[in-house]
Amino acid sequence: MARTLPSVDVVFVGMGFTAAIIARELKDSSVKMVGLERGRARNTVPDFQSPSMHDELAFAVRHGLMQDLSQETVTFRNTPDQKALPMRQLGSFLPGTDLGGAGVHWNGQTFRFQPEDFRLRSHHEERYGRDIIAEELTIQDWGLTYEDLEPYYDRFEYLLGVGGYAGNVGGEIRPGGNPFEAKRSRDYPNPPTAPAYLGVLFAKAAMELGYSPYQVPSSNMTRAYTNPEGVRLEPCMVCGYCERFGCEHFAKSSPQTTLLPVVLQQPNFALRTNAHVTRVNLTPDGKHATGVTYIDLATGQETIQPAELVVLSAFAFHNPRLMLLSGIGKSYDPSTGEGNVGRNYAYQTMGSVSLFYDEDVELNQFMGAGALGTVISDYVSDNFDHSKLGFIGGAYICAYTTGARPIEYHPVPPGTPRWGLAWKQAVARYYNHTGGLQVHGQSCARRTNYVDLDPTYKDAFGQPLLRITFDFPENDLRMSHYVTDRAGEIAERMGASQVVVNPRTAPYSVVPYQTTHNTGGAIMGADPKTSACNRYGQSWDVPNVFVTGTALFPQNASYNPTDTVGALAYWTADAIKTRYLSSPAPLVQP
Repeated sequence: MARTLPSVDVVFVGMGFTAAIIARELKDSSVKMVGLERGRARNTVPDFQSPSMHDELAFAVRHGLMQDLSQETVTFRNTPDQKALPMRQLGSFLPGTDLGGAGVHWNGQTFRFQPEDFRLRSHHEERYGRDIIAEELTIQDWGLTYEDLEPYYDRFEYLLGVGGYAGNVGGEIRPGGNPFEAKRSRDYPNPPTAPAYLGVLFAKAAMELGYSPYQVPSSNMTRAYTNPEGVRLEPCMVCGYCERFGCEHFAKSSPQTTLLPVVLQQPNFALRTNAHVTRVNLTPDGKHATGVTYIDLATGQETIQPAELVVLSAFAFHNPRLMLLSGIGKSYDPSTGEGNVGRNYAYQTMGSVSLFYDEDVELNQFMGAGALGTVISDYVSDNFDHSKLGFIGGAYICAYTTGARPIEYHPVPPGTPRWGLAWKQAVARYYNHTGGLQVHGQSCARRTNYVDLDPTYKDAFGQPLLRITFDFPENDLRMSHYVTDRAGEIAERMGASQVVVNPRTAPYSVVPYQTTHNTGGAIMGADPKTSACNRYGQSWDVPNVFVTGTALFPQNASYNPTDTVGALAYWTADAIKTRYLSSPAPLVQP
């Protein structure tokens, strides 16, 4: 029999960046909050310390910080007429687990989206006419603007201590920064990273072709920094163990190094780990949440946590799954286009270029940091004329030096034997003489790309798995080919002896790692028929449920999503704090 605990004002489902932000913004209120984290508690000391944190086999290959697929996974298929099968081994994306979530093992690349990203359909129809958007694309506006979010981007970047050189401060375009970025209220809190040698080669070639290279905005600290919450971070050691690893140096911004030290001290907040939430409880009419039910993984006890407000703050696709399991909203049906939960699942469209150098070019690939890169934004979003290209959207082109760890990094030119002595000799020959350009592209929402509950497969607790149906739209494949060709032109000027261009191709596969940028499923918008949440992340159907994270994105932009995730969390927190708590009701009338 389930036990019932005393009621609280706010319950969070998942304790990563977004839950920590909202809990911190409510620190001076009288509300009593509980954060439910299904994973374990963990902190920089002792959990992320070397030498164990530099165990590539444990963390990069065996995914020691990631979701345990033996307990819960997803099923996948490319199209609605296929049978989905369970993803039994992590590959294409890596959902995090335990306290801090994916904010522990991210790289630290901290870009803002551009104004047109938030008005994607309106912007393109206004500039090019409706015919520019392919019929199968279900892209839509967010219901908010860049200008709405700018103050919250600023707050998040100062919380993280982002290092960079702004290209547009107060409307002044500054040489050396990103000339395409939208107006920001002030510069980054810290200076940019020093470019790696590959970045130097890239910047020189890009400038010769008329582009505007700049250093990637980095949440790997470029100097010691104390954030506005009074939490101190230390300079990055450029050890090359960012993505898939925790940082032992307090040098990568994460929930543990920016907010949790102060949130966990708040008298009105309590953390409860090993708490696996199975559903949001609703009143009989389904219009009001009464709290959540979770399983205490330490004891097996089913527990009811009553609450006045529920915040779904788990990893991307876990939020729409919990909405579907709880009966919040209407499940999306691709055959009719109806339903507001599960629609517009999107991903990221990744291409690349490999550069193989002669042996006298030493790239020092053994060092690096997650956001150590030199980039151009000339082909991002609508920064270039699309009128005769046959697609919308774009990608950034970047020369990253993130650390070439020995087990996984063994680049060899095409034609090299795949095993044996010749392969080993080629790996030794090319290890420190190979670089890459990343083409990090937009992902447009498509009518047949969505998530719903799988009718066949269940998790360890007997609940239906989430089913992902996804393939790249033709629009995105054309975009990838076009921008990757531009990256190839830059690579040809970088002095490599061999250049290999790799645009994105279909079908999408969940096997090779590409990116963890899953988006959509509980998207925000202005119409309850085509969005699950309003512009504040508040559920249209159950107004005392709010959603955070990339599940809110109506489609995915060219840039990495974390800066926008943090800005949205501050935006939602402000709405809850200044409007919802004093008058609990829908914040937007449809």
